[in-house]
Amino acid sequence: MISPAFSGLIVPSLFVLIPITQVAKKTAQQFATQQPTPQKQEQVYLNTLAVCAVNDYLQMMGIATDLTAGDSWNPVMRLCVDVADLDVTGKGRLECRPLKKDQQICLIPPEVSAERIGYILVQIDESVGEATLLGFTQTVANEVHIHQLQPIEDVLTHLSQIQQPEPVKPSVTLSQWFENLFEAGWQSLDSLFGTESGNLAWGFRKNSELTQASVKGVKLIDLGMELESQPLTLLVGLMQEADDKVGIRIQLHPAAGETYLPANLQLILRAQSGNIIQEVRSRTQDNYIQLKRFKVPDGKGFSIQVVLDGVSVTEEFSV
Repeated sequence: MISPAFSGLIVPSLFVLIPITQVAKKTAQQFATQQPTPQKQEQVYLNTLAVCAVNDYLQMMGIATDLTAGDSWNPVMRLCVDVADLDVTGKGRLECRPLKKDQQICLIPPEVSAERIGYILVQIDESVGEATLLGFTQTVANEVHIHQLQPIEDVLTHLSQIQQPEPVKPSVTLSQWFENLFEAGWQSLDSLFGTESGNLAWGFRKNSELTQASVKGVKLIDLGMELESQPLTLLVGLMQEADDKVGIRIQLHPAAGETYLPANLQLILRAQSGNIIQEVRSRTQDNYIQLKRFKVPDGKGFSIQVVLDGVSVTEEFSV
């Protein structure tokens, strides 16, 4: 329900009334009984009702949330801090601060003044079984007066403008390869012997450039339609150096059954900063290309990029 006025208080022109459900009450009571003092019990009780009300509203608006992902659903965090956060899927966390019926100023605990995509003030009136979403603000100081709030509908616009961050691709930890531990998608070259890829592995083993490598890992690289779904084979050879560095050799081969690489295929080595350190490009009838041997200190990283006709695949590595 949307209404322009509420109990004689001066509030933004639009707010939303949300019924307090029995499930929300039961959850709030359960969380409250776990607290050591009456004051903490009331705090947790109201915080939980506020979070449930905002969660119900966003779900009615078609916005995905994860009610149990926030600190407000974590029993240790509930006990230690004053928190009322709600995780909005792919966006971040909203803080849902409760107010009693006669309150017009909301104090913001220091522990929730950062890492929030916004704040919603929720007035709790158990006498009528309703929670009123008074309004929204993106940023806060030590306190928020309800006069300072934007209409609650503004939170919908705000959420629609937040772009879901690209997932961070985990790096391949090369030091684990010396213990025969390979990440998903990678495997030891030795493990290819005796399989359908045995001939491919034998071709790598005969390569004089890799005879000094004590550990060799391989992965299929798929550039999709650019290669008509024919994958390439990325080969990484490691040598443990005496100066706490790892010597590394990178090669790119055609997949099993193929003789040559496509022309103008790029193999690029980048530093952690993104700067290009080395680059090599395939010619017609190259059966493999490789980068010059390089060393990486412990704790440092680099990336390898494979590019063909504007399509690229990047692998991140750390030592």
